[in-house]
This record gives sequence, C-alpha cells and structure tokens, in this order.
Amino acid sequence: MLKLAILMFLIFGVCSRLGGADRVTGRPFATRSVVHAKNGIAATSHPLATQAALDILKRGGNAIDAAIAANACLGLMEPTGSGIGGDMYAIVWDAKTKKLHGLNGSGRSPRSLTLEILEAELEKLGVTEIPKYGVLPVSVPGAVDGWFTLHERFGALPMKDVLAPAISYAEEGFPLTELIAHYWDLSVKRLGNQPGFLETFAVDGKRAPREGEMFRNPALAKTYRALAEGGRDAFYRGEIAETIAGFVKKHGGYLSIEDLAAHKSEWVEPVSTNYRGVDVWQLPPNGQGIAVLQILNLLEGYNLAGWGPESVEYVHTFLEAKKLVFEDRARYYADMAMAQVPVEALISKEYATERRKLIDPKKAQMRVQAGNPALEHGDTIYLTVADRHGNMVSLIQSNYRGMGSGVCPEGLGFGLQDRGELFALEEGHQNVYAPGKRPFHTIIPGFVTKNGEPWFSFGVMGGATQPQAQAQVIINIIDFGMNVQEAGDWSRILHQGSSQPTGTTMIDGGLVSLEQGYGEEVLAELKKRGHRFTPGNGAFGGYQGIMRDPLTGVYSGASESRKDGMAAGY
Repeated sequence: MLKLAILMFLIFGVCSRLGGADRVTGRPFATRSVVHAKNGIAATSHPLATQAALDILKRGGNAIDAAIAANACLGLMEPTGSGIGGDMYAIVWDAKTKKLHGLNGSGRSPRSLTLEILEAELEKLGVTEIPKYGVLPVSVPGAVDGWFTLHERFGALPMKDVLAPAISYAEEGFPLTELIAHYWDLSVKRLGNQPGFLETFAVDGKRAPREGEMFRNPALAKTYRALAEGGRDAFYRGEIAETIAGFVKKHGGYLSIEDLAAHKSEWVEPVSTNYRGVDVWQLPPNGQGIAVLQILNLLEGYNLAGWGPESVEYVHTFLEAKKLVFEDRARYYADMAMAQVPVEALISKEYATERRKLIDPKKAQMRVQAGNPALEHGDTIYLTVADRHGNMVSLIQSNYRGMGSGVCPEGLGFGLQDRGELFALEEGHQNVYAPGKRPFHTIIPGFVTKNGEPWFSFGVMGGATQPQAQAQVIINIIDFGMNVQEAGDWSRILHQGSSQPTGTTMIDGGLVSLEQGYGEEVLAELKKRGHRFTPGNGAFGGYQGIMRDPLTGVYSGASESRKDGMAAGY
C-alpha cells in the first residue's frame, strides 16, 4: 500500500507540473505575480475580506482598523477557520514608536472545572482523552477582547465603522468560495449533532451552503451590532455572556459568566532570533511560535543555498531539525503564567549548536528526546495588513479544528472553540489541565525586521504545519532567493507524528508528506534514509505575506495559492 501511495503521489505530481500554466516571468511554479502597492495593502484568505480591509484604509482607517474589519468578515465568510468564539494573536509594527508590539488574545479554561472533575467527566463518557468536540473542550473566547484591546491602543476609526462591512455582509449575504464551501460541507456532516450547529450554519437546518450560493447570518449581524455599540463588555458581560454560559451549562459544560467577565488579553514582548542577517520575531508561549526560531537556529548551521530547495540534503535535514524542535515543543511550551518555560535558552544559538549534533546526515531518527535548555488539525485564518503610515499588522485567529467545538449558543451566529482539547492530562506535565489556564496554542503570527525596520509580516495557518511552513517561507526567501509569492507557492515539507503537548509521543519517526515538485529520486533517497511517507491531504497550510521595501516604502503582497484568498492594494 505504501509503495502504491508513493507511486500515485509521483504520478499526480508529475502530471500536475506538466499541466501547469507557462509563465513568461518569474519561476515556473509561481501561481501569480506579486501584488505591489504604495498606499496600503491587505492579504487575507477571502477576496471580500481583503476588499473590506482596503475600504477601511481608504476611509481613513489604519492597518489595525483594517485587520479587525477583515477578521470580522472572515468570521462570517470563513467560519471553517475563524470566528468570535475563538482566540487570536497579533504582532503590530507601530510606525509612531517604531516598535513591535505583541498581543496574546487567547482565553483560559473554566475556573470551576478542576482536573479531578474533568477526569470524572471523561470516565462517564468512557474516554481517556479530552474530546475533540462538544462542551468539555470549550475555553473562553478571546478574539473579541483582542480586537478591542488592539483598537483601544492603535485604532483610528470608530469601531462601528470598522465592523460595518461585516455587518452588511451578514445581513445581505455573501457567495461562498470553493474551498470554504468544501470544508463547510465536511463540518456540517461532522458537527451536525452538536447543539445549535445546524440552526447556525446549515441551510434550512439540513445542509451546508454550496459554492456560489448566498449565505446570510442575521444572528451574527446582531451580535456584531451589539459589539459596535456596547464594546467588548457587550460580549463578556450582559446578555451575550449570559446566553453563552447558559447554553454551555444546559449541555453539560462548565464555562461560566464569571469566566467570561474575568477574561482579558495580554500585551507581551515578542522574541526573536537573527537568521542570516534578518531578525525573525514570534510571540512567546502558550503558542508554538518559538518553534520557528528553533528550527531556523538549527538550520543556520548548514549551507542550504548550496543544497537548493529540491535537494534530498535539505529535505532530510529540515525534517530532522523539526523532530528535535517538536520534542522541545511537547516538553516545554505552555502557559507561562502557570509554568516555567525557558524561552531564552530554547531560542539561543548555543542550544541550537548542541542539538544540531544529534542530526545524522544519512539517517532518519525514529526516537528523539527533548533537550536540556538550561545551557547558558484544526484550521485557522491568517491575515496581514499595512497602511500608508508604515503600520503593519500580522494577525492570526482560529476556532481550532475548523469550526471548533460545534457548540453554537442560540441566536448568536457563531460557534465556540475547542482549544481545551490541547491540554495534557498527565500530572506534572507543563501543559497539564488546570482551572483558569491557557492551553497550548498552535496559532502564531510571524514578523521579520531588517536593520531595525519592518520588512516582512507573514503567517501560515494550519495547526502543527505552521512553524514548519513559516520556517520554510523564510528559508525560501533568504536562502533560495524567492520572492514573497514564490516563497509561499513552492512545494512544502510536512512532518507529522512528533510528540504532542497533550502527552502523546512520536512513533517510529513519524510520517512525511511532500507536495508535488520533488523528484522521484529525492523520495527514493529519503525512503532509504528511513523516512516514511503519507499523503498530505490538504494539511500544507495557508500563507499570506506582505513585504516592505525599506528604501521606497512600497509594499509587496502575496496570498496562498492553496486557499481562496487574495492580496490587493491601492
């Protein structure tokens, strides 16, 4: 079966390459040209959200206003990866202070749900892991507070103007795009038994809307109007909070009005590593962003440019570096308010030098252990916006597992996230479940500065794919000389099956997925070195990026060819 799968993969890859369009300029694998603009630019995973962001910019809003507007539209138009029942993170370059600001907008676990109560609930269900769906994995939704926290500090337009495009689309309707329609249909089939889901997201309470079909969400429009008029407290206190908490309790969950009222986002200092002359920035845990920095630190010790992006040496070394980093991810990454995470040591060059010694250039590792840094599936949306003043925003937002828990409080127009699934149940684990704790998070915004100036705002949605793909985008640009669009279009490398922050461990070296573009001889050699393959099945993520020319101030934008979105500017 494995040989047949690899053969079919190779046939599909070769046929797809031969059937691709011929480009007059640029590299042949690029799907489109880079978008250039001076006054403002936005890159999102939905064309209408991109246009909404540009409309806000043209009306006098800044990049922060436009990013919030786009995110609100995506919560309506792409609920398969986003929504105000989920969390968000952002990195903002503020042109006035010439400084990066990080925002952790993730929510915490219910304070009335202890580990002992959770284990008793699991025993009643006859399971040993936190469920993927339903009320038990629900944590406090952080996105709305994240919006208002960003807006209070940086916003230019009133919030009613910022949310106006999303409200209009929710009331009047919008046509579904191809990929979103596909995932929406899968979600209806998977989550149709969850309370409130079909009433919120199905047509006539039965089926998913189809590609090109208009879909309205008047309940979400009403919720957005409440936020525009009443601010963040309209969500975390009062009628909306009472509806959320009452609905969750009715169906056996623990999220309370008190949990919602106690929530607030947190400003955090981004952390960085220098990779071949540029500074790559991420937010510290509870997210997995520093995994990008660790991977880059390991790979900086190799001549990747000399190897080239199609070489077996590059692919093998990348995979082995990823395995080492993800063991650290499983062991150390957690809510830093409730666990000691040695961030500075993990992202240090000294630690990378020690860990790099474990990489065998000719053999895939079947088992790896987390290091000692004391040296001295879900889906998501990512968007980025830049304005004429020089502000740039890197923002990522998610429900986890596409449409989250599937639990949709009555009359609100959105579903609740299931991030609580990512807690571990093993006592003593950094990420063990505890009341009022932020779970390990997969969503990570990225940013790069050059010589202290903003250079590249980017991200790649897609669970554990994100740090792998973010590192590859940087390598494609810095080592392989690709432009901002080509860096996202080039074939991705994905390793699945490393140890997880939930406590599960890597088995037999995990599984590798390669997109089309790698030759048969590369696959054969990787297999000889011990790597095992599996089809990617759409798990390669979704990228958006904006690069700024430090001399002219011109922006260059790119959007993911694997998704429905676009980059546009003016």
